[in-house]
Amino acid sequence: MKTHLKILSFLLIIILSSIQPFLSANGVKGAEYRTKLTYIYGRFEVRMKSADREGILSSFFTYFDGTPTDPWSSSKWNEIDIEILGRYDNQVQFNIITLGQTNHVRANLVNFNPAIDFHTYAFEWTPAYVAWFIDGAEVYRQTQSHIQTLTREQIIMMNIWNPDYANWVGKWDPLALPAFAYYDWMTYYSYTPGSGNYGTSNNFSYQWKDEFDSFDDTRWEKSTHTFSGNNCDFIPENVVFNNGKMVLCLTDATNLGFVDKQSPSILWARADEEKVMVAFTEALNKTSAETKSKYLISGVTINSAELLPDNSTVKLSISGLNPLNSYNLIAVNIIDTNAVPNNMSGKVVPLIMAKPLSFPVKINAGGGAAQGFLANQNWDAATEYGYMDGNSSEYPATLQIYGTNLDSIYRSDQYGLVAYRIRVPNGKYNLRLMFAEKYFSSPQQRVFDVFIQGNLILNNLDIYKQVGMNTAYDIVANNIEVGNEILEINFSAEVDNAMLNGLIIESVTTGVKDDTQLTPEEFYLEQNYPNPFNGKTVINYSLASPDNISIELFNILGEQIFFKDLGLVPAGSHNYILDTSSLRGSSLTSGVYFYVFSGTKIRETRKLVLLN
Repeated sequence: MKTHLKILSFLLIIILSSIQPFLSANGVKGAEYRTKLTYIYGRFEVRMKSADREGILSSFFTYFDGTPTDPWSSSKWNEIDIEILGRYDNQVQFNIITLGQTNHVRANLVNFNPAIDFHTYAFEWTPAYVAWFIDGAEVYRQTQSHIQTLTREQIIMMNIWNPDYANWVGKWDPLALPAFAYYDWMTYYSYTPGSGNYGTSNNFSYQWKDEFDSFDDTRWEKSTHTFSGNNCDFIPENVVFNNGKMVLCLTDATNLGFVDKQSPSILWARADEEKVMVAFTEALNKTSAETKSKYLISGVTINSAELLPDNSTVKLSISGLNPLNSYNLIAVNIIDTNAVPNNMSGKVVPLIMAKPLSFPVKINAGGGAAQGFLANQNWDAATEYGYMDGNSSEYPATLQIYGTNLDSIYRSDQYGLVAYRIRVPNGKYNLRLMFAEKYFSSPQQRVFDVFIQGNLILNNLDIYKQVGMNTAYDIVANNIEVGNEILEINFSAEVDNAMLNGLIIESVTTGVKDDTQLTPEEFYLEQNYPNPFNGKTVINYSLASPDNISIELFNILGEQIFFKDLGLVPAGSHNYILDTSSLRGSSLTSGVYFYVFSGTKIRETRKLVLLN
């Protein structure tokens, strides 16, 4: 009876609370700050703290806006960007946009949350390169031919806005308003090679610095426009100078400027058997957020409430939840961190119930369900896995992928992706990443880095350079430790777009539910390493059951130049060392060869490159 009365009391508070009208995108007001003068080349630095809302972007960049004698057109596009997306808590994006609005994007992984504290960001623009810096250290550089097209003088700009590109910035929710990006100072150094005293090789000279204590209308102006793809209008009222900082504000049409009258709200709540993760729209008062009596789930015991380091997510430790049932979470009297706190009188949201994956997990990262692999999907609170950013494409079924019998997986690309996330129990895992280059026909056209759990696993991966076109290329990372129940893979482009075809996750530790043995479900042949090679190379392969295995080597004319019977090989993972000095005549020339592993019911072919 007491439980029912408590629920009724919670609901009454919610019913009596004020109802906030839905805010359309047209009612959103943003901010942009831009210089009156233009600049060509130099080092541009800013100290800033970004907005932390999904669907929102905070920026620092230079841009060619046209001149009376050189009017703007997309065919003249010149822009250098630092863009921080609120959907990520571990990255900063760099971009150069050149003629015809051609993007050259890198999603740069960082070891901090850009919305939690201030950091210094900079870029150097010279005729030969553009390099980006974080807290004084160079983290990325572009030197390709498009740099030579950055020839137009550009204005310096900062803005906050909500783009109409959910795939890029994440899902926009008007409940996230207001949002603020903070700028401490900005400095410009001119490019003076041979005579400077700052920056790379002391090639830059100090010109000016703005501490953003007040509006300097001799140097800056506040924008009053919008553009296609921008779901807000820039207005001067949303550029505010407060306590030695410039604050760019994203607000509704009524509560303009650096003002927060919006109560916290809940974006989503996700449950498994032992906890509920509750995502709020903004930073919360810690004492308020961690008072467990402010939360109620009928039939479930809430043991504790913990505010996580992002200050907007609460972890409820629970007991008594039945994963087959449906539940609602009721939360009342949660306040934010505003100087005059805003109170969330009451909120009811349905619980998203976790649906744990079974191991091994196989995902077709660019297409639909096929050959025992799960279909690709977007990452959000309701999914167990998915991609963040990028686009998918599928090549014709007639296209043969060499070195695999999983052709349909390698024919499906997710390209331009920034991250892939998979929800898994804490423990250790083996991960296989699957790639095949089908678009570029020469090296150095697609080059990217791969990080797993924040660690650099592949540096400057060039798939074509490794195996050429239309050939499977896999990378295996073993004993990956997961401690936050999310296995995260990040992709950072060096040249063009990063891509992924598929992935396979196997559990290692017994702490993982539905743990499986590492014995493969089928025969698997890996790409030799190193490749290209000179002398010896290692070939890894796996068997689901014992089999009589042989290895053959063929030249590009199809002539067999090597054969070896490995005999009966037990189930499990194995490797074979191919030594070219032992091959026929010991006089193989540099070039492309094919190695074939055969068994009773299996036959796999891959390509290798010999360099003498």
